[in-house]
Amino acid sequence: MTNLKYSTYVAPSKPAVSNDLPPGELRRMWSPTAATLIHGERDAVLVDPLMTAAEGEDLAGWIAATGKTLTTIFVTHGHGDHFFGAAPVLDRFPEARMIATPAVVEGMKLNLTPAWLDGFWRTRFPGQLPDRLIVADPLQDDRFTLEGEELIAVELGHTDTDGTSALHVPSIGLLVAGDAVYDDVHLYLAESVAGGIDNWLAALDVLEGLRPTAVVSGHRQADASDDPRYIEETRQYLKVFAEADKQTASAVELYEAILAAYPDRLNRGVLWNSVHAVKRGRHG
Repeated sequence: MTNLKYSTYVAPSKPAVSNDLPPGELRRMWSPTAATLIHGERDAVLVDPLMTAAEGEDLAGWIAATGKTLTTIFVTHGHGDHFFGAAPVLDRFPEARMIATPAVVEGMKLNLTPAWLDGFWRTRFPGQLPDRLIVADPLQDDRFTLEGEELIAVELGHTDTDGTSALHVPSIGLLVAGDAVYDDVHLYLAESVAGGIDNWLAALDVLEGLRPTAVVSGHRQADASDDPRYIEETRQYLKVFAEADKQTASAVELYEAILAAYPDRLNRGVLWNSVHAVKRGRHG
């Protein structure tokens, strides 16, 4: 019988600097973001070490309080809000190694280029990112172990960005889905022009085929249930969005259509960004 268990830390929604606000919104907020600790009797693996220096420091303290030794950090995809916070964690656990699939490593490097790091991340979170930003080592295989149990990196291709992955822990039925699955938060679709939604739907089929009993979404509320149904709910959102895109002429019309379908999802700002990117991509 496996001794593995998991715990989830959710960094709450926080303000982001932006003048591009949806109608009626007073400020831009960032979606709540999850980090997952998979742990055995002695050791632990962290998935996605969050973004800001403060988040990384809080996360390191949370891990230390478990009494477990962090051996590995696994990064599901290259967006900075899922890996910039690694340095404070590694300062607390210097023997740990940070790993990711080769495609994710390339995505991490892209997010550290001036266009992304200075033009996007530092602009939105001035003075909040760690001074040291670290890129993971590429996995040579699709699996590694924690106290003798296999953890499997599942390559997904495009979901909310290119070259994404999830982490599957078969012994406990756990799937840490990264941003391939969202839980009651509007999806980030700004990078999903030109076939991106179809690719994301195919990735969800892969995840569903693993038959997980628990699914941790990358963006979720703190009290989320980890129910596998969020794979299907993400799929339905993508289908609704794709159909609404066909039926609307402008970004504002698309925004209103998605809000009508999903009035209670968190973070209308990310939806606003998504509809403008998709309409620009489709119509030039």
